Amino acid sequence: MHAIDSKLILITLLVELGVAAALASSLARSTSFKRLLLETNRSRAETLRLAAWICIPLMLGVLVRVRVPNFLAADLSFEATVLLALLLGPFPAVAGGAALALPALLHREFFALPVNVGVALLFGYFRRFVDEEDVWSFSPLIDLSVYRWVRRAFTSSLLDRQISLLVLLMAVQFVTSMLAHFHPHYYFELSSDSWVIELAICACAPVVVGIPLKIWNAVRIEQKFEEQSRLLLEARLDALRRQINPHFLFNTLNSIASLVRSQPELAREMIVKLGNILRTLLRDHDAFVPLGEELAFTDDYLDIEVVRFGSKLRVVKEIAEDTLDMEVPSMLLQPLIENSIKHGLEPRISGGTVTLRSRAAQGQLIIEVEDDGVGAEPGRAVTAPMSGLVREGTGIGMRNVRERMQVLYGDAAEVEMVSRPGRGTKVRLVIPTGNLEEPTAARQRTSLEPAG
Repeated sequence: MHAIDSKLILITLLVELGVAAALASSLARSTSFKRLLLETNRSRAETLRLAAWICIPLMLGVLVRVRVPNFLAADLSFEATVLLALLLGPFPAVAGGAALALPALLHREFFALPVNVGVALLFGYFRRFVDEEDVWSFSPLIDLSVYRWVRRAFTSSLLDRQISLLVLLMAVQFVTSMLAHFHPHYYFELSSDSWVIELAICACAPVVVGIPLKIWNAVRIEQKFEEQSRLLLEARLDALRRQINPHFLFNTLNSIASLVRSQPELAREMIVKLGNILRTLLRDHDAFVPLGEELAFTDDYLDIEVVRFGSKLRVVKEIAEDTLDMEVPSMLLQPLIENSIKHGLEPRISGGTVTLRSRAAQGQLIIEVEDDGVGAEPGRAVTAPMSGLVREGTGIGMRNVRERMQVLYGDAAEVEMVSRPGRGTKVRLVIPTGNLEEPTAARQRTSLEPAG
């Protein structure tokens, strides 16, 4: 090591930084590596596989350093052993450090194995005295501020863990550098007679360790953000579904209450149907269901409404058979049907018809719920796209549908309501479904006649 030129050492230190960054970035692009790295409860086999992901390319680096003259930057065995110890603990780091020492042992550098094992145990047990976040947030630069040092000295009785790790890394690097300085044939590490170059060597080790931690921590934070976004989305959708349930139950109970005195037998039959509805509502189900299942759910509600209104209410379905297996948000149609009956047909003395339509076209599922009721009041005819404001009279059901469609599909879906005074209201939903062929099956046209 005495023969290594100071300029070569400085160049080697710069290349080491690039090698560490390139390796960490390459590993971070691997799905298998990310899954193992971010797994919170790894098995022993998974821990060893993660250690292998890190060690195998670096073992090749040690071999290259042994075989290729002056290509010293490929050997990051010291920093890799520290990294394994901080991330995985002492015993996986011992296994990884021993593996990294094998090419050096074949080159008769006999101190490589005990030094790597010692480094693995030292930093592995150091890891047990710090929080996981202290390891992931480690940086050799962020805590060099004198202000931070002084502030923490007065606010904490313990030496800052980040600074402790920084000092320990530099101290151990200095010891290994001196070992290589006095026994160059039995152990490899950069060393120099110049104290300035030696200081640069000691300062470089924390940076080489910190670079992979920073890169992998960024991946870890991104995954946490995605997980939190997913949980927030699920919570919002669940809140929207729960918002429908009491509103729907209240209106259904009102419908049954109107039958209790006049037609008790029919009221009991409707209670059975309500029980079916409640079982569906209370059952844990996915956010999406096939359109056929969604239509079956609305049938029980429509049976109750048809009994309540008698001949004043007629329901027509124009459903393309090839759309029945396409997935839609659960509880999507019932609020729209209820909206048509309550705001469109109920105020009309002669009642009217609610028509359900579906078809597939150009990778989209198009669903329409139309009534021939009273429509909007004079002066309030509206065409309300999903991006527009929710108008008065649309009720909680329509507002809920808009919000759920916006959460689930964003701008890829459309919710349009067209209402004309005295001529009825039509709600049109356009849901993206992927590449779909034009429908070839004929539409089935059925009607629900009043019960009894």
